[in-house]
Amino acid sequence: MTIVTPSISPHADDEPALAVLRRHFGYEAFRGFQREVIGHVLAGGDAVVLMPTGGGKSLCYQIPSLLRPGVGVVVSPLIALMQDQVGALRQNGIRAAFVNSSLSGREVWQVINQARAGALDLLYMAPERIVLDSSLTLLDDIPVALFAIDEAHCVSQWGHDFRPDYLGLSVLAERFPDVPRIALTATADVPTRSEIVGRLRLERARMFVAGFDRPNIRYLVTPKENPRQQLKRFLESEHPGDAGIVYCLSRAKVEETAAWLVQHGWKALPYHAGLDSEVRRRNQQRFLFEDGVVVVATIAFGMGIDKPDVRFVAHLDLPKSLEAYYQETGRAGRDGLPANAFLTYGMEDVVLLRRLIESSEAEERFKRLEMRKLDALLGYCETTSCRRQVLRNHFGESAPTTCGNCDTCLSPVESWDGLVAAQKALSCVFRTGQKFGAVHLIDVLLGKQTERVLKFGHQQISTFGIGKELSSGQWRSVFRQLVAGGFLSVDVEGHGGLHLNENSRPVLRGEQPILFRNDPIPGTASRIKERKTDKRQERTRVAATPAESDLWEALRAMRMELAREQNVPPYVIFHDATLREIAEVMPTTQEELAEVHGVGSSKLKNYGERVLQVVAAHGA
Repeated sequence: MTIVTPSISPHADDEPALAVLRRHFGYEAFRGFQREVIGHVLAGGDAVVLMPTGGGKSLCYQIPSLLRPGVGVVVSPLIALMQDQVGALRQNGIRAAFVNSSLSGREVWQVINQARAGALDLLYMAPERIVLDSSLTLLDDIPVALFAIDEAHCVSQWGHDFRPDYLGLSVLAERFPDVPRIALTATADVPTRSEIVGRLRLERARMFVAGFDRPNIRYLVTPKENPRQQLKRFLESEHPGDAGIVYCLSRAKVEETAAWLVQHGWKALPYHAGLDSEVRRRNQQRFLFEDGVVVVATIAFGMGIDKPDVRFVAHLDLPKSLEAYYQETGRAGRDGLPANAFLTYGMEDVVLLRRLIESSEAEERFKRLEMRKLDALLGYCETTSCRRQVLRNHFGESAPTTCGNCDTCLSPVESWDGLVAAQKALSCVFRTGQKFGAVHLIDVLLGKQTERVLKFGHQQISTFGIGKELSSGQWRSVFRQLVAGGFLSVDVEGHGGLHLNENSRPVLRGEQPILFRNDPIPGTASRIKERKTDKRQERTRVAATPAESDLWEALRAMRMELAREQNVPPYVIFHDATLREIAEVMPTTQEELAEVHGVGSSKLKNYGERVLQVVAAHGA
């Protein structure tokens, strides 16, 4: 398989693909290797495309669908995702429709008749529907321009987002061998790429790899102290009034956190699989249609979310893997404007996730793979180097040693020689019988005569009181880092007790050097980050003057009014980035407005006059 990386090459301004880009989407130029992918698919070639979330993957199949004879058939895994994308395409003057379980039988036949009559440019279908005999027979009867398989990583049985229905999509290669197929994803390590190629019969496809960097996202990771208060400080300092997503591991924590945020003044809504389907639908719609809504969710909320102005994604518990973390954080800043990925984690997260892996009914090789993925995630959390480098290296991509846009680059982490502390911690684990958790072990090290310490007689062992040089919080950091580094194991079948393993012996003998992160004092991390973001906030704010601020708010109000009239999310009308540019350049004519990024011919025709009226009213 040929692997292609982005390149820039001159093309004539009048080429058909660029004309479509400008006319329908309002963009002046392609990004990365969009042009190369489009040219390859237009010529009838198959492709596998790996491109970061928000990098413009959809254009790689939408434009060829408009230029090749027939209808482009898109396989999409979620109803919400289809509805969002079809709504956006129609706003751009493109004939698009979907077929899924939200439609009545009559509505399905109307869409099918449109496809047969050549009245559609793009048709979206769910994977479980497209493999039905009736659907394949329909596709036999209409000219198909191409097949686009979106979220292609769902084919991986070892991945975080596996969808069994994706395994049947190999039938497209067998039934339609002459129709080009393009598989697209933002999340695929090397093994997942191999599965995509093999299971979708794309051995002859060209692989386009754009990289995994999202430079507009700032990565922030902090040890868990009081996660709700940490979240509150983060939101107050970084994201007052912004839309965002907060991920929690359990349904109960989702509802409790959402209620707590509401009590403290945020417009927050819960979302998890245990809620009534109508409640889930209503909460998702509010998130998509309203400004400044925070959704608190389990991983049940995610892949169908195409909202571009999500300014932050916060994890109050560890995700299951770096792949899941990358996918979930990629829901922030899809419009390219600055966004934050905030994560709090503690040893209790490690204990819980390892227990879930060990107690699952999966085969042993799958459990070993999940453990390795968890270890990679812990390595990311505990690193003293650039987080972006760790993340990109995990996906097989080289990266600079510093990025300037993560917490470890902005506030370099100090480390300290932890050998003696590690030896004391490991000795305490051994002396207490290798069955207690960190809380009890810390009490022993600090010489606290608690009821439990006295019950087990641990005030009499040699490690009682030998750790008074460190605080309770520092010892929590030591035990967390020992577990994350593999020097202590967790009893996942019991109550999370810690025990020694084969890596413990070299440390106890003094043969293995240990360096620990010097964790920040609770409550100071947010202040450090706030100081570091002052210049970013100055640089990215929309309005520099009161007049521009008034125009920005007026444009947002106009967008909301248009969205309500058409029952679509506001960002389908115009992205924030487009409104920001309008507020900056203040166009006075249709020609000037047409030059704004994201204003294509259809939006210019439908909304141009109203935009110019708003600008004119604030131009004095």
